[in-house]
Amino acid sequence: MERRALEGRVVAITGAAGSLGPIVAHRLAPEGALLALCGRRLEPLESLAVELEGAEPAAVDLLDPDATSAWADDLATRHGRIDGLVHLVGGWRGGTPIEEAPREDWDLLHGLLVSTTQNATRAFARHLLASGRGRFVIVSSGQAQAPTHTNAAYAAAKAAAETWTLALADRFRGSGATANIVVVGAIVTPEMRAAEPERDFSTFTPAEEIAEAIAYLCSDAAASMNGQRLVLRGAA
Repeated sequence: MERRALEGRVVAITGAAGSLGPIVAHRLAPEGALLALCGRRLEPLESLAVELEGAEPAAVDLLDPDATSAWADDLATRHGRIDGLVHLVGGWRGGTPIEEAPREDWDLLHGLLVSTTQNATRAFARHLLASGRGRFVIVSSGQAQAPTHTNAAYAAAKAAAETWTLALADRFRGSGATANIVVVGAIVTPEMRAAEPERDFSTFTPAEEIAEAIAYLCSDAAASMNGQRLVLRGAA
C-alpha cells in the first residue's frame, strides 16, 4: 500500500471552523494526519471532528498567549510530537477611505491577524523544530504587497503577519522545518457557488485550491520551500 503523504504526523489547524478550515481539514485528513482543530467555540469543532477520524477539537483563545502555549504543550505531551501548524484565523474590516477608517478596525485586525499569529508561532515553534520536518503555513492576501487605501488596516495587518512568518522561516533555516505563505484573492467556497450559481467567481481563489497548496506545503515534497509566497490569485 502506498504510504500517505502525512502519515503519522500531528497537524494543528487554527480557525478550523471558519469557511476555509473544514475544507483544509478534509484535504489533510485522508493523507494520514492526526488533526488538532482549534477555534473560539467548541461546538462547531466537535461537529467537524465527527467527520474526521481521530481529530481532536479544542476551544482556545489565541489572543491569550498562556492558553495558546498550554494547548501546544498538551498536544506535544500526549502525542510526542507536533509536525505542522496551519494558521487560518482571519477577519476583514475596510471599505472606507483611509482618513475615515475607524481606529477600531485596526485594533480588531491587529488582534485577529497579527497577535494570533505571534502567539501561535511562539507556542509551536520549538515543537516544530523538534519534529525535524515541522511546517507552518498561513493564508495571506495580495493586499499585503499591493495595498489599497480603503483596506489600509487589513493590508497592514496582513503584511505584519507575513513579515512575522518570514522571520520564523529564518529561525527554521537549516532545521528541516519550514514556514510559508499562501497568497490568495477573495476566497470562493462550494457553498458560495451553490448559493449564487449565476455569479462569476473567475477572479476568486477556490478554497479547494488553497487546501491543495497547504497539503503540498505540509508534505515532504515541499521540504525545500521555506520563507516563500505561493501565489494563488485566480484571474485577479
